[in-house]
Amino acid sequence: MPIKKQLYHSKIYFNLQVLAHQIVEGFITGIHRSPFHGFSSEFSEHKVYNNGESTKHIDWKLFARTDKLFTKKYEDETNLRCHIIIDNSASMHYPKVSEFKVDSLNKIGFSVLASAALLELLKKQRDAIGLSIYSDKYDFYIGEKGSDRHHNILLHQLENVLKSTPNTADTNTVKYLHEIAENIHRRSLIVLFTDMFEYNSGKEELFSALQHLKHNKHEVLLFHTLDAKTEVDFKFDNTPKSYVDVETNQKIDLYADQVQAVYQEKATEYLNEIKLTCAQYNIKYIAVDINRKFDTILNAYLIERQHFK
Repeated sequence: MPIKKQLYHSKIYFNLQVLAHQIVEGFITGIHRSPFHGFSSEFSEHKVYNNGESTKHIDWKLFARTDKLFTKKYEDETNLRCHIIIDNSASMHYPKVSEFKVDSLNKIGFSVLASAALLELLKKQRDAIGLSIYSDKYDFYIGEKGSDRHHNILLHQLENVLKSTPNTADTNTVKYLHEIAENIHRRSLIVLFTDMFEYNSGKEELFSALQHLKHNKHEVLLFHTLDAKTEVDFKFDNTPKSYVDVETNQKIDLYADQVQAVYQEKATEYLNEIKLTCAQYNIKYIAVDINRKFDTILNAYLIERQHFK
């Protein structure tokens, strides 16, 4: 690997780990400072170490700060199995960004960083994690495990997604969701990041595939990932622009204010219909704006984890 490419590779990997850790630590701090303590039992607490106990769960970092021995304890010892699915189709690479920055993310960058934060949180809770990625093909699959080595493999694959370039070939989401469903045999919480842009072309087929994900009593948490400012509110400056479909290359020239009101109405109808249909299929649906913080993602996961029994 050329030196320049290797350094770029390491920088993204390092930043992804660091950013995910910072997001989760900030989130946990917020939970413990909040009057709402509903999730605090999900995280480790400490008790004084007694002679003769196993040293396996001693918190050595706390020992370094306090010079006292404490062991970690967990109120809920039940390990969860979670499988994260990322839609890496061309439309997920909107808006176009020159590099990976936390304050300037496109939909795929947001989904990857949110997934890395979930990995960090799942690792803290000693849960097993799997990952699937699809674009114009089923790019990657790995089953659920909880080891450090497995965690590093997942981070490496997320890094590869950040470095990927959008492929304008059609993405057959329905096909790949069926394939992913066939791969997940043990009951799991399935987390899906997608912009749902295949919805209009095959509503029944898409929800049939999502229903397939629910077989074997899986639970499905769908994060509908959008750039709300432009994809929902259609807020562009009122100069003539060419709008190009990143997957079909179809182009239309217009002024934004000519269609904004109608677009917003249609977009709201579209979101409400998806939300209603998800409710009918018992799929947890959350519309996520990539310009907002990650607390929505982590809160939704913790709520589902509490219900996942």
